[in-house]
Amino acid sequence: MSTPLPTPRLPGDSPRLPRFPFPPRLSSIMPGQLGRATALFAAIVLFLAALPILTMITMSFSAADTLEFPPHAYSLHWYRAAWHSFVSPDASDSLSMGAALTTSLVVALSTMLIATLVSVPAAYALSRYRFRGKPAVEQLVALPLVYPLVMLGLSLLLVFNVLPVELGVFRLIIAHVILALPFTVKNCAASVASIGPEFEEAACVMGASPGRALVDVILPLMRPGILAGMLFAFIVSFNEFTVTFFLYGIDTMTLPVWLYSRTVSSLDPTVFCFAVVIVVIDFALIWLLEKLIGDEGVAL
Repeated sequence: MSTPLPTPRLPGDSPRLPRFPFPPRLSSIMPGQLGRATALFAAIVLFLAALPILTMITMSFSAADTLEFPPHAYSLHWYRAAWHSFVSPDASDSLSMGAALTTSLVVALSTMLIATLVSVPAAYALSRYRFRGKPAVEQLVALPLVYPLVMLGLSLLLVFNVLPVELGVFRLIIAHVILALPFTVKNCAASVASIGPEFEEAACVMGASPGRALVDVILPLMRPGILAGMLFAFIVSFNEFTVTFFLYGIDTMTLPVWLYSRTVSSLDPTVFCFAVVIVVIDFALIWLLEKLIGDEGVAL
């Protein structure tokens, strides 16, 4: 049986490519683009996430005297009533919204400062040193994230009641620091992990002491993580309700607890007006966080 001879290729002819029975099919979705189904699913998820906030904003403009949804008419009546409650308490309120807001700000700022002062050296030690029990310490730091808040509040209440002194507002500050430590330590540790030890070694070679190298080199480079941890600590403390409900006193009522007591005493849309103010403050803090550091140094 004879074998067919290959066809000779003339000079200048381009090489022939192998022929496939079916041409390859290119995907209609390029990298970085969302398909229609994925985009629709993402839109549904975002809408469901924003639905409570949209409902709250809608109810704050209601003209009805009760919690009627959807409102039949809209007005600024309840915002005027909210402003009156802010400047002076009603007969049914134990204190004004302004006093509760002041307590929340004092507790949140104190929590932010104390948690940051504790977290910076703790994060540095956890990232740089090896010691016995290090995994256990890391688990204890993250424990408030998974510990039931009701049991944490009850446990702290029993401990504080045993103490011979009345701590007052420091009850709330201690509890909020415990809740904020996972966020501040994680963010500071993420910044330290991104800083190689060669920076400190270079500073020491140039004559700086280890402490001076830490202050002049490491801390400025940790700035994104420190700022992120501080803002997260403030947000966590400012919005905390469950643990605070076990520990607050009549003179140490925070804004979330005051909103709850207001909801129990009078079911009117005023509480939605106050909630809108809280959400605006939280959005402003998140916007500030994004403007200061963006995604750099943020660890949840």
